[in-house]
Amino acid sequence: MDLNALPTQSATNMTTDQNTPLNSSNLASSDNMTSTAKAEDGTSQKQVNVIDPNAIILAQALTDTAISWRIHNCKISEKTVSQELPLQFLYHYDSLDDAIKQAHPLTPKLLAQFNTLMSAKEAAAALGISADLIATPWHVKVIGSLVVFSEALQLAVRLHWTNTAKTTEQIYTQNKADAVIAAFKDWQFFGRVDVLYKNDKQALISIDEYSIDKDSSVDDWVLTIAAGNDYQLLPATHALSILSKLEEHKPKLPWFEAAILERIE
Repeated sequence: MDLNALPTQSATNMTTDQNTPLNSSNLASSDNMTSTAKAEDGTSQKQVNVIDPNAIILAQALTDTAISWRIHNCKISEKTVSQELPLQFLYHYDSLDDAIKQAHPLTPKLLAQFNTLMSAKEAAAALGISADLIATPWHVKVIGSLVVFSEALQLAVRLHWTNTAKTTEQIYTQNKADAVIAAFKDWQFFGRVDVLYKNDKQALISIDEYSIDKDSSVDDWVLTIAAGNDYQLLPATHALSILSKLEEHKPKLPWFEAAILERIE
């Protein structure tokens, strides 16, 4: 695969175990794919019977720390960092010190405005207090994408990330840069997953773990990703399985967070 076709923003490598063959046999842990061969229930036995033992399983490969993964083209597509956006009155009120709340208890008129969007100044006016007594949070929402790439596997996967699933994350700090960093404490992957695979010598498959059961068809949960020169969009349920696996293993995959934090700073 031509690395020049994938613009590099940042790269973080793990040590590659060159003695480890990259296939479904060694990518599977002892408590999942290997053990299912010995299981007696129909679902597990079916899974072993249909998977090519030499196939690369996408979710397991992406979370395998023995593979040398690099990050390319980590970029921001949408960014909001502002103190000017309004908040519901209840959030302004909750941010007040307890002493101020006791001095200005909620009245029926104030309760009626609980869900009304307003600025800190407007909330202060409604309470009859100085605007300086209400902290103004930073509203932070950043959406971006990145490509994680393995030269050895000839495999690239485009993923999307954000700091929050909400409209914005409210961060109470004085400094704008600190607000952005704080907002990414619980960043997450989301949305579509696109796969580019150029190795026609070894099969690449995706397993939809949410569709596996004794009565389901093999076609419902095993997807073969053909080798080619273009990105392929994974079906939604397969994408969800990939993202769930990445979230589960995210603490031991530091190259993702390193690339994202480098981009947002």
